[in-house]
Amino acid sequence: MKVPTHLRCIASLTLLTFSTTISAEVKLPPVIGAGMVLQRDLPVPIWGWAEAGEEVSVSFSGQTKKAKANDKGKWMVKLDALKASAKGTNLTVEGSNKITLENVLIGEVWICSGQSNMEWAIRSSMNAKEEIAASDHPLIRLFNVPGHTTSPLPKEQGAGKWQTCSPKTSSGFSAVGYFFGRRLLKELKVPIGLIGSNWGGTRIEPWTTLAGFESVSELSKIAAQVKGYKANTRVGAGSPSAIYNSMVHPLIPFAMRGAIWYQGESNGGEHLSYYHKKHALVNGWRKAFQNKDLGFYWVQLANFQLPKNNPAGGDGWAKIREAQTKALDIPHTGMAVAIDLADAHNPRDIHPRNKQDVGGRLAQWALHQTYGKKDLVPTGPLYKSNKIKGNAIHLSFDHVGKGLMVGKKTKLEPTAEVKGGKLEHFSIAGEDKKWVWAEATGATNPFGWVPQALLDGPISAREVMDGELRARTSGAAEVTPERVPPPGRPGGAAGTGLWTLLGVGGLLWVMAGRRGSMRGRGRRR
Repeated sequence: MKVPTHLRCIASLTLLTFSTTISAEVKLPPVIGAGMVLQRDLPVPIWGWAEAGEEVSVSFSGQTKKAKANDKGKWMVKLDALKASAKGTNLTVEGSNKITLENVLIGEVWICSGQSNMEWAIRSSMNAKEEIAASDHPLIRLFNVPGHTTSPLPKEQGAGKWQTCSPKTSSGFSAVGYFFGRRLLKELKVPIGLIGSNWGGTRIEPWTTLAGFESVSELSKIAAQVKGYKANTRVGAGSPSAIYNSMVHPLIPFAMRGAIWYQGESNGGEHLSYYHKKHALVNGWRKAFQNKDLGFYWVQLANFQLPKNNPAGGDGWAKIREAQTKALDIPHTGMAVAIDLADAHNPRDIHPRNKQDVGGRLAQWALHQTYGKKDLVPTGPLYKSNKIKGNAIHLSFDHVGKGLMVGKKTKLEPTAEVKGGKLEHFSIAGEDKKWVWAEATGATNPFGWVPQALLDGPISAREVMDGELRARTSGAAEVTPERVPPPGRPGGAAGTGLWTLLGVGGLLWVMAGRRGSMRGRGRRR
């Protein structure tokens, strides 16, 4: 049907008027929304868009801050640092229009990011039905970045909304993120805001900013690639910076305490390159969120695949676990070991369902390091040094708590000590790189026995990890982390962290030199 010219003109005028009205309204990004949690004890940016030159005021908790929209229509104010509050309070934003955000809390905010093991929802975790039913936590607020999207350039607008954690809203949220937040709530007793931004099967590069790549000289080629992106550049889920641009940048610069990260499976064949990329990831996010002290805690890859009885074995994920461990040289970071948490009945499952312990161990790091609870042991033993004494190699570890033990882990139960248990599947090699089984003994000061012949030349040793540390027959002991609660603190599913020697997956023992210049590599078999 042909539309009369005068009607087309009226329609065009109406559309123009509508568009002008919309553009003049004050708008906020989705992450600035009703029911959100604002970060305590830090300046809090509140930002959005309005007509260029328009004055916008933000009022909250006795403060009123004003700003003018720039020539691109963007404005930002920063609220002075706020004290924690569990009382829902309204935040108002006013320009040509007025926006009222209800039920805003003040507490601790964390972003939960990575690939599928972070994306893995509560409904798929161990004891899912019971966990969902018990997830009524009005002081935990959840924000999930929806969809799997990419962009060649950083996006300003995103999607999502804040929800109060309850059995009706929790089931699809990151299990690791939820269990992490639940432990923080229990210990800190302040509101917890959790932002989930995840995409299964993704590498680390798409999550990393251009500035992050530029901060690491070894990654200059990737930086140059990203710097060459244009608005019409075709990017996908594997393109460097493409996921960050679409699924993280719209959150910038929302104030938060830190990030938890579970990723690496898709980079599983890498070694030192992943170490450099981890530096780039952390550097870039800290710059983007304008917080040089942003806590950053990650999960070392869990057990995967069936064990082998050959002492030479194969690298598996050993090298990337080594890179994850080495990256602990970044300040304000920590690593939750998960080598013992794979499903014993299905070692080929890349998604272990015990996300409770993973989240709890990440929280252990945050509580110890970010929140200063020094009475908590943050992690299981991490390799420190070694000495060769006679025909034995003695290894020393940090974070040993009350000592080392051989333990058995059963689902979500605290690890039980196996009295008289032995560490299994420990192999060593000499200069000829021929691997042989060796006996690993001791508790507080482990490892004994190295063939004397190997002491005459360079020595290397490795832990044969993953499924080989698990029971092969009924009644056989697993070598897994123990939880030794500090005085006055109970143990629990989330655990306090004293883990057995061989539960530190990825600890590198590439040991060299008969005089004790030995370094190590935990290798997956």
